[in-house]
Amino acid sequence: MFEIKAKIYDLCLKLVDERVAHIEEAMRNAQASANEETKSSAGDKYETGRAMMHLEKEKLATQLSEVSKMKMGLSQINTDKRNEQVELGALAITASAKYFVSVSLGQIKEEGGVYFAVSPASPIGRAMLGKKKGDSFEFGGKQINLLEVL
Repeated sequence: MFEIKAKIYDLCLKLVDERVAHIEEAMRNAQASANEETKSSAGDKYETGRAMMHLEKEKLATQLSEVSKMKMGLSQINTDKRNEQVELGALAITASAKYFVSVSLGQIKEEGGVYFAVSPASPIGRAMLGKKKGDSFEFGGKQINLLEVL
């Protein structure tokens, strides 16, 4: 099972790196668009266009900051560690789903099935934190049993 944990970790890292590359590309495109904006006889149009580009760049910078935090969170995970309880880096198996407690990336498909990369700060992550194999927790009005924690 440690092998699958490492594979899921690698997929998470790949997804985060792809997001970084996508945001950086969007930032370059926004900068290029801002540089191409020329002052027209309608000065307000020029100023509005520049302001919109500035807002877009700020939005992208915020997204890049959030994704960088995800990457830093992933760097704190040791996939070789056998987790006795649900914590950062744990793989939590229930009858209905498999969760990799790491960063919020959602559903990840791996040859062994479907996994959900969830943050320990997410609602499901908080419900599971500290639980051990055989423990149960409530989420969405349902009692969920932990079949395995790795």
